[in-house]
Amino acid sequence: MAAADATVVLLAFPDMTQLLHTDVSLSIWTILVYILITAVMTTQLGKLGDIYGRAKMFNLGLVIFTISSALCGLSPNILFLIGFRIVQGIGAAFLLANSGAIVADTFPKEKLGRAFGYIAAGWGGGSLMGIALGGLLTTLLGWRYIFYINVPIGIVAIILGLRYVKDKIVMKRHLDIFGIIFLGIALTLVSYDAIKFAAFGFSVLDVVLIAIGVLMVVALVWKERNAKDPIIDIKAFRSNRVLSFSLLAAMVVAMGTFSVQFMMTLYLQGIVGLTPLYAALLLSPGAIIGFLLSPRMGRLSDRVGARNLATAGIVAFGLAILVYMSVGLGYHPILFILASALSGFGVAMFYPANNAAVMANAPTGAYGSMNGLLRTLQSIGGLLSYILVVYIAASAVPRSIAFQVFVGTTTLLGGLTKSFVVGIQTALAGTLILMIFAAFLSHARGREKGTKI
Repeated sequence: MAAADATVVLLAFPDMTQLLHTDVSLSIWTILVYILITAVMTTQLGKLGDIYGRAKMFNLGLVIFTISSALCGLSPNILFLIGFRIVQGIGAAFLLANSGAIVADTFPKEKLGRAFGYIAAGWGGGSLMGIALGGLLTTLLGWRYIFYINVPIGIVAIILGLRYVKDKIVMKRHLDIFGIIFLGIALTLVSYDAIKFAAFGFSVLDVVLIAIGVLMVVALVWKERNAKDPIIDIKAFRSNRVLSFSLLAAMVVAMGTFSVQFMMTLYLQGIVGLTPLYAALLLSPGAIIGFLLSPRMGRLSDRVGARNLATAGIVAFGLAILVYMSVGLGYHPILFILASALSGFGVAMFYPANNAAVMANAPTGAYGSMNGLLRTLQSIGGLLSYILVVYIAASAVPRSIAFQVFVGTTTLLGGLTKSFVVGIQTALAGTLILMIFAAFLSHARGREKGTKI
């Protein structure tokens, strides 16, 4: 549920924006606040799991997420929806911060790849299935049902969680309130400034806000060096090459992949003119592949290690981006199916291997905070990914027209269509460069102890 709701809004985005009588510069925050909250809160909620019990925090997250999903569906206007998405993001952060730690507590290190294969099947498959679910429910029932669908699923999950998910390890940790505040303000300023620039153009205030955000990041890094249990553990990056490069690879992959589905949604609905359901069908084959193959790839990573398998997954992501870039002005459904399938292989190979490498190299007893750090870096990468795409795409054509395309109220013709496609291809080229860098990080992490490759 938590993974799907990071992407389920994408195909419902045009209908949601129109029916709530708002504009894209405001409605885009229904996507961004969810990612922003998970980015800021996940490490600290992982520490709460270390302190009070991961099962308790996980089950609390299920309750918060389920209730807030119902409230999102009932939202009378865009401001209520954004507010409830913040609460939903908090529930998701509880789940994401503690699920991996619970797995790491339960399975021995030599079987973590298999275990995280099933986690990846839920996470990677859920993210891609959010696309399909958003298109299907929006077309057949309306955008509110993309949130209502979580309620019965959440009730079942709560019952199962209370019955089966139990605490094993509790330890003394410290919350980093300073880190939460500074990271939250810095990311919010950067996000707000980027969306404002895309919607209204450049101003002196933009420079001021960016400067403040950058200074707060510098202050955060300086302060975190000597903090107890910091929100971003600088020492963890220095102490273990496999751990640090795995964490960095996760963030860069998120920067290069999270917004690709958003760009393709803009293309299929805003340029080709497809319905949300048809667009979802073209983008969903990867969900099936990721779901089916992730456990198998996880077992394989237990035998051969994360290095080559995770790197091969990044290569698959890069190939998918190349296929999307080849679409241009011609609409070829088979290319979208092929690219989606390649993305599914990328999910299956990268996430189980990389996540298992992070947890296998985490300090004993700190699984909650380390899993939280992993999710935080992925969320930061995803947030930056969306900001980059909105900026580039909105700069390719006049802003008023670009934002009409975003909300599905117009399709482009002639030279504007070409300019908009060039903008999307430029953004895709940027994500491809990120994939090359991520592949370097993945391979440069080195070989884990005890592996054959």
